[in-house]
Amino acid sequence: MKSVGMAVGAASLSSFRSAYAAEEAAPQTPDQILAELKAGNKRFSSGKTNLSPRTPEDFARDAKGQAPPAIVLGCADSRVPPEIVFDQPVGDLFVLRVAGNIVGSGPILLGSIEFAVAELGARLIVVMGHSSCGACAAAIEHIENNDALPGAIEGMVDYIRPVVRQVQGKPGDKLVNVTKANAIYNAQKLAKLGPILPERVKNGSVKMVGAYYELSTGQVEFLDA
Repeated sequence: MKSVGMAVGAASLSSFRSAYAAEEAAPQTPDQILAELKAGNKRFSSGKTNLSPRTPEDFARDAKGQAPPAIVLGCADSRVPPEIVFDQPVGDLFVLRVAGNIVGSGPILLGSIEFAVAELGARLIVVMGHSSCGACAAAIEHIENNDALPGAIEGMVDYIRPVVRQVQGKPGDKLVNVTKANAIYNAQKLAKLGPILPERVKNGSVKMVGAYYELSTGQVEFLDA
């Protein structure tokens, strides 16, 4: 994937997209973008990344504009940097990170994603959880022990509690089950929110997928959303 550095404003958006499409030869489909991310994660997990240490020149290329093909909604966990996990250069991922990779109910996260889709042309959205997720573990413990959590943490894990109940009694590791189900749950939720995403997901111009990152191996498992 490759970005094109150009100024983007309301009046110049169509010309920007035309230039971007021309440089790419043909617009990438969501499945082609997903294949790029899969290939990048394979490189990363095998220790054969394409990325050299980043320099100011890497950022200067896109200083006047961006056209990231993919959006990643990931966890705020310090061990899960999407650009590295997917071996992608500067400008190719529009990344949002919040504990538990939850969508929530406010306009800030949704508006950011809608901006990346409607204004920047992103066509793939990945909602990615990961092994040993503290937010999912807290939600499990909160339900099982009925403990009060400090500050705003309790309100945050409230968003994960329906998922914990959804997978109760299923075989396998409880935390893994909840974390994977939480990624799928939030991808499905996001696909139905607002005026911009649902129609694009429905007509196939935008693809929504869940994912699970295993810290011990560096491998990402993509999940049906």
